[in-house]
Amino acid sequence: MYFNSEGTKEVTYDAIVVGSGISGGWAAKEFCEKGLKTIVLERGRMVKHGDYPTANMEDWELPYRNRMTPEQMKEYKIQERTGYTMTPAYQHWWPKDTENPYTEAKPFDWIRAYHVGGRSLLWGRQSYRLGDLDFAANAKDGIAVDWPVRYKDIAPWYDYVESFIGVSGQNEGLPQLPDGKFLPPMEYNCLEVAVKERVKKSMGRDIIMGRTAHITAEGGHNGRGTCQTRNRCMRGCPFGAYFSSNASTLPAADATGNLTIRPYSIVTEIILDESGKKAKGVRILDSETKETHEYYAKVVFLCASAFGSTQILLNSTSERFPNGFGNESGELGHNVMDHHFRLGANGKSDEFQDKFYKGRRPTGIYVPRFRNIDAKSKMPNFIRGYGYQGGGSREGWGRYIAEAQYGKGLKDALSQNGDWSFGIMAFGECLPYHENKISLNKDVKDIYGLPTLTMDAEWKTNELEMRKDMMSSAAEMLDAAGLKDIKTYDSGCNPGLGIHEMGTARMGHDPKTSVLNKWNQIHSVPNVFVTDGAFMTSASCVNPSLTYMAFTARAVNFAVEELKKNNL
Repeated sequence: MYFNSEGTKEVTYDAIVVGSGISGGWAAKEFCEKGLKTIVLERGRMVKHGDYPTANMEDWELPYRNRMTPEQMKEYKIQERTGYTMTPAYQHWWPKDTENPYTEAKPFDWIRAYHVGGRSLLWGRQSYRLGDLDFAANAKDGIAVDWPVRYKDIAPWYDYVESFIGVSGQNEGLPQLPDGKFLPPMEYNCLEVAVKERVKKSMGRDIIMGRTAHITAEGGHNGRGTCQTRNRCMRGCPFGAYFSSNASTLPAADATGNLTIRPYSIVTEIILDESGKKAKGVRILDSETKETHEYYAKVVFLCASAFGSTQILLNSTSERFPNGFGNESGELGHNVMDHHFRLGANGKSDEFQDKFYKGRRPTGIYVPRFRNIDAKSKMPNFIRGYGYQGGGSREGWGRYIAEAQYGKGLKDALSQNGDWSFGIMAFGECLPYHENKISLNKDVKDIYGLPTLTMDAEWKTNELEMRKDMMSSAAEMLDAAGLKDIKTYDSGCNPGLGIHEMGTARMGHDPKTSVLNKWNQIHSVPNVFVTDGAFMTSASCVNPSLTYMAFTARAVNFAVEELKKNNL
């Protein structure tokens, strides 16, 4: 049965996967393809590939011309303040803040998606590898703990996942941004080509096309279609052109006959076996019936999101683990990281007045990190670095909507194109501070009566110093590219707004200072693994989802081999 939900009839499986997003989909695929009967427990509703109700609708076909009413927005107060588009086109993907509260010791914007596929239906699809610059960073800088892996350990798994998901891009030979297995890249427009050439010539900085998980060449990839450049990705892609669990990993898992998906299943805790040394399964709350069920397996993979998985671990207390499952180090919930962004520069160009472009390319250009990568680029007031995302575009007829023109005047105005402009926005690395943390709040409950989280994280001196350079360097680059009327901006952002929450169950060499070992395995409970953003030991400055996929595939391979040896 395709994506069946018969899990209540059979409670014992070979593997349990908690969550069906980017990490959970990969865990399900790998386990099922290796022959293990696998149940995926998803707290939200079922969404099959193609269940994208607004994907082919125009704004005028949506309620209120794709606008939310003030009454509707009362349910989404936190998400409203983030500035992300909350419209009828996307509303069905977002859980209501009123039903899923959390407490902010310091401002934190937590963006969630509770349905099969999770945020894999909504992510920005930017796909970059971490390199040795990143994996060795903590050891080099003497902060937090060292990653227990290096790039050579993960490189084959990056190859593996890129070849399956389809990443468009180009090999550039940059030491700070490892190359990969790429489909043809998206095309630059004329202004981007000019800016790229001028910045490289005058400053030596590279501008590359964004590496994005979109199919750009026919053939392969489980029959998924190619990108139609509609740029309606967040509505769900009926062509399957961008990577999502729904279009890619879950169908592959289902094709084996080994997959069971149980939606409406909120995992509340992990169950220890009688020996207290292994997990025997998980306990769930059925969000429809409010009944409690237990599911058992030889191995448990937590892939519920960085905070979701840690929330489950914190709620799984016992005589052995009074402070949370596997929390003998005391690091569970700590070391929260995200990327800080929403600052950069924009400029205009009076060139290329005879040129335009066609389509809505779903990615922009990318400026790889150029700070603190060697002695020459070392900065005196901050460590680590940042990159930029952005691009060039030309104003179209939409700029005239606000003009008081009609009739012939309006028609004449619409026959003219606007100016070209170019903008870049910086994304910076956040350091792993122990005091940036989440904790379980038993006094504030969600609509199911379950404990919620308290967020206590902030940017510190290193991030604030970096932000000054992120903005000034953006203006410097646009000036070198010959742009005019350059304006810098810093719109500010709370932790969480980057939707790249990481840490909280970090990897490390030593069980006394970390939660997981180099295989994503809880140090003290060998048959429980965490492979979402919780495992990250440091953040890098690149989008992290590709790294979650690579580590997940690697961890499943290890787990299966250990099962064969009767070690789990």
